[in-house]
Amino acid sequence: MIRGMRVEKEKSVFFSATLPLGDFLPRRWFMARRRRSSNRSQAPFASVHKPRGHITPRVQAAGPEHFGIVSVDCAKVRSKFLIADYFGNLLQPPTWVEHTRAELQHMVGLVRQTIDQHQLRDVVIAIEQTGTYHRPVQQVFRRASFDTRLVHPFASSRFRQAADGDLKTDDKDLAGIFRAAVNGFGLQDPVWPDHYQQRQLLSRHRRDLVRKNARLRCQIREYLHALMPGYAGCFSDLFDNPIAITLARQTGSAEAVRHAGLDGLRQLARANGSRVRHSTLATIYAWANTAPPAHPQPDLVRQFLATLDDDRLSKSPQISQLEQQCAHRLVSTPYVLLLAIPGINVVSAADVAGELGPIDFYAHANHITGRAGLMPARYQSDFVDRQGSLCHAGHRRLRVALLQCADNLITHNHHFQVRSTHWRQRGKDPRWIHVKVAKSFSRIAYAFVAGRTLFPHPCCQPRHYILDKLLEFHRLHDTPMPWVMLDIEAATAQLPRRTYDEEAQPLHERLHTINARRRGPQPLRDILPIVLARLGVAPLQSPAEDRDPG
Repeated sequence: MIRGMRVEKEKSVFFSATLPLGDFLPRRWFMARRRRSSNRSQAPFASVHKPRGHITPRVQAAGPEHFGIVSVDCAKVRSKFLIADYFGNLLQPPTWVEHTRAELQHMVGLVRQTIDQHQLRDVVIAIEQTGTYHRPVQQVFRRASFDTRLVHPFASSRFRQAADGDLKTDDKDLAGIFRAAVNGFGLQDPVWPDHYQQRQLLSRHRRDLVRKNARLRCQIREYLHALMPGYAGCFSDLFDNPIAITLARQTGSAEAVRHAGLDGLRQLARANGSRVRHSTLATIYAWANTAPPAHPQPDLVRQFLATLDDDRLSKSPQISQLEQQCAHRLVSTPYVLLLAIPGINVVSAADVAGELGPIDFYAHANHITGRAGLMPARYQSDFVDRQGSLCHAGHRRLRVALLQCADNLITHNHHFQVRSTHWRQRGKDPRWIHVKVAKSFSRIAYAFVAGRTLFPHPCCQPRHYILDKLLEFHRLHDTPMPWVMLDIEAATAQLPRRTYDEEAQPLHERLHTINARRRGPQPLRDILPIVLARLGVAPLQSPAEDRDPG
């Protein structure tokens, strides 16, 4: 028997015979399996260094004794740095620097002075990445035209532990940062254009408000249940119904609802400008007649409920405004082409664009999933080769954006619905299905965005029309028409010209519907002919226009 080999469950059918394992699996089988697994994992590499951290050619050109590395360990209000050559000889001992303009400029001056004093021909700045605290130091060195690189805390920690074990001090951290940079783990951080940075900030702020709003809804439900037990069950969706929370705040108890009666509840609804069905009011009144006892301190609970609901109502317009700004910045990039995929809306595409950044920074689609960490951890040693859960290292916000898109595709995209159902019937883990869909989506998105084109794919059947989806988004958000026109023009500039006729079809239908109704103000009626003219398609004249003498 071969020890130390872990046989996967799916492959146990090969070992069902009663003969020894070695009679079925000679050594050449293991070697062939090992070659297949290595070929499947990745292509052969020419260097063990990270591609974005490789400094060996520069060291060879300048000479190790003339190549300097500045290691910076950042904290919230101050940082510590040292300067050493490639061999590790100290040129500037560990020195504290406060995060003020004068102190940071003095640090840059010390680096320049050390360069002149020791005749350094090339220098790399290695800064440990610590949330956002390293940004001031990084910006100062970038403005001084230094090659500024970031060292991940995982890398610096491993290099520190290899030399100093459990001893951790700021000086030992600096030594770990230096060793990581020497070994190619000081990675170049590309500078994003301003509009991509703005898009990322908007998307993250909106996501933060959405999470806070979700927490507020949970708290509101708790206080509402304490104040009026069972009241939330009268509505299919407590927060989408315009009268649900309003009636709870105005009445405050089941006894008050019984005292008001159906006529009193209807008057309260009309006073708030809401129209409620009689069946809904009857359900509320029936609940009040059977409601259990409420909290013994209803006044305080009602006060807390009103405060939380006011906070929730104040966040809703903020979220809507942020979504409009995200859409305004999305249409100026090729990421707007993702709207052609059913299940991907404006907000999802904006989140992906904000976390991915310029698509030119990715050589191929696997770099997207690699940066997000959407790959299984692998353990391989000799004949043992197995995979585990997802890698812990990765860009978590990008992973969240891709997995949210995967969740939307599984729910609303027919192609991925069928595939996920097939995988589920085969017994695949739901987490595996979500990762699989996210990887497929990343490849499709890379082809759309990097190629600046649209191509027929099963996930785009039926294809969604980009301009029509944008118009519907702005209609739901009550966006001002001048802003809508700017977004439509920017999105049209991103479309491939061969898709103009396809994009014009739903706009023709929408214009025909508006002209046929002719009821009330129709602002889209004014801009749709302009959009069709941008697409090079003349709008069709509807029968309603032929009958109208005006």
